Amino acid sequence: MTNKTDFTDEEWDLLREAPTSAALIVVTAAHGGSFRETFAIGKAYAEARQQHGESELLDAIVAAKPEVDHTRYHSPQELKQHGLEHLRDAAELLERKATAGELEEYRQFVRGLAERVAAAHREEGVAVSDPERQVLGEIASSLGAAGPAPSE
Repeated sequence: MTNKTDFTDEEWDLLREAPTSAALIVVTAAHGGSFRETFAIGKAYAEARQQHGESELLDAIVAAKPEVDHTRYHSPQELKQHGLEHLRDAAELLERKATAGELEEYRQFVRGLAERVAAAHREEGVAVSDPERQVLGEIASSLGAAGPAPSE
């Protein structure tokens, strides 16, 4: 079983930041709703902490408050580009250092988080807007995972 000690500090930061990067990509995909969407991030982490024990790796990742550093990027496009890179790098890292099951659990957590954020605020009269749906697909692709995120 893989845990925090299997990673360097830099690698661990990447694994912790990638889920919030995915969430921020969704928040900035369509205008509006950032308060509800940001609240959905915290709630998803809290619920993941309640499932403690199912995955030592995910337990360690969600144990800390999600960090959201929106000041690092100068535009939503820059945030999206770097965020998708973080997701690809995190998935590649887990492919090398974690089990296939742990990688899939991580992918499901990140995709589920992104979907939950997308559905947190109705935009354009729908639960998930077209721009949000598009970035959900890009997030899944960056993680190396095909198909829609799991429904909550």
